[in-house]
Amino acid sequence: MATARVKNLPKDGLRVVIVGAGPAGTRCAETLMGAGIKPILLDENRRDGGQIYRRQPEGFTRDYAALYGSEAEKARALHQSFDRLREQIDYRPDTLVWNLTPGQLCCVSQGKHTTVDYDALILCTGATDRLMPIEGWQLAGTYSLGGAQIALKAQAVSIGRRVVFLGSGPLLYLVASQYLKAGAKVNAVLDTSPLRKRIAALPRLLARPGVLFTGMKLLAKLYLAGIPVHLGVEPQQVLGEAATGVSGVSVRTAGGATLQLDCDAVALGYHLRPETQLADLAGCRLRFDEATSQWLLDTDEDGRTSVRGVYAAGDGSVIRGADAAEYGGRLAALALLRDLHMPVDAGLVAKQRDALDVMDEFRLGLAEAFPWPSKQAKALPDEAIVCRCEMITAGELRSAVSEKGACEVNRAKAFSRVGMGRCQGRYCSQAGAEVIAAAAGVAVERVGRQRGQAPVKPLSMLTEEIELVEEVSP
Repeated sequence: MATARVKNLPKDGLRVVIVGAGPAGTRCAETLMGAGIKPILLDENRRDGGQIYRRQPEGFTRDYAALYGSEAEKARALHQSFDRLREQIDYRPDTLVWNLTPGQLCCVSQGKHTTVDYDALILCTGATDRLMPIEGWQLAGTYSLGGAQIALKAQAVSIGRRVVFLGSGPLLYLVASQYLKAGAKVNAVLDTSPLRKRIAALPRLLARPGVLFTGMKLLAKLYLAGIPVHLGVEPQQVLGEAATGVSGVSVRTAGGATLQLDCDAVALGYHLRPETQLADLAGCRLRFDEATSQWLLDTDEDGRTSVRGVYAAGDGSVIRGADAAEYGGRLAALALLRDLHMPVDAGLVAKQRDALDVMDEFRLGLAEAFPWPSKQAKALPDEAIVCRCEMITAGELRSAVSEKGACEVNRAKAFSRVGMGRCQGRYCSQAGAEVIAAAAGVAVERVGRQRGQAPVKPLSMLTEEIELVEEVSP
């Protein structure tokens, strides 16, 4: 892609805004402060750390080892870095950026709506769960893997008394292991990826042998605890009733047998998907990634997007994990400094790039080892819910294709309402695209992607009066 450089920015009073206080946002702010630029850091969460290093609420006393497991020292280091920064930067927690226009962000915090002007914007928005529907997944007791993890980290509770983990990817094993360590009852781990895929991906996975070994240890702990782990399964149905919620899950094993497990909660997920809504609203170009079969932000190697003055880092750009997010956050900040013609250590830039190259190789290995189960979309029965917010079935979506010729996702959305609910398509748009592609007999890339809409997330509105606060730039 062509490099988009910042032009005509005032070096005095430069207004740089970072969205997201996870690993990428923290390292980005740290790098800018080191160069004498004080950024505004907007964070949707009440505390820093992002999702993976989410801090427990004030008053909770679990230690780092209990809360973060093998990532405890990384979490501690990031939190300590942020604590040193907090009084030096303009940190605004509990602030949702729900829309943007060129040079200005629309935010809401505790019912108060504000606008924040920017000269340069660095999006460190992170990722959310990537889900493939299964019949019955709308039942109470079905959570995403990320939702199950948040319940454990932020509320110190299990999503159920007997939990089944279903899906594929490293997060499946990480969250199951965290539940095991917390003393929760894990009934089974059901992975749609067959063993042969992991063996084939080993050359790429060995790009990061330490991370690979950590993943193997997580799997070993599950086996040693006597938890059934089934590979190569085909999900069939989440069992239960609308009035009582989840009672079990049914899958077909790799050997072709039907396996039914009792449980009162299911944690479901297939890797992650970037939070690209704000970048989309900013007009940034996206590209289709063949390896993961999803749309990613189109950035250069340093994090510049196609829109001048807008940068991106971390999993909000491409899914490479928390370690890569730290490198990417530094690199995006360094790219901004270079675009401002400020002195930058070329060796430091090269170090970040080299690290990300290794992590990208590992990313491709993960995509090969734990593939996105696109075939499941074609196999969904017509009565299966695709969009949980609007309760739209696979049959209704297929009818939009066959009867109305809606072979593009936004057109199908208009006819069927898939993706019009509270989640704004976060949990159904990619699976919905797969259903459309299968029904139309075309590649999923050809049906496109759901365009971002404001507000990017539901807003908390004051019932008596909406207070609009205009923030005037200095």
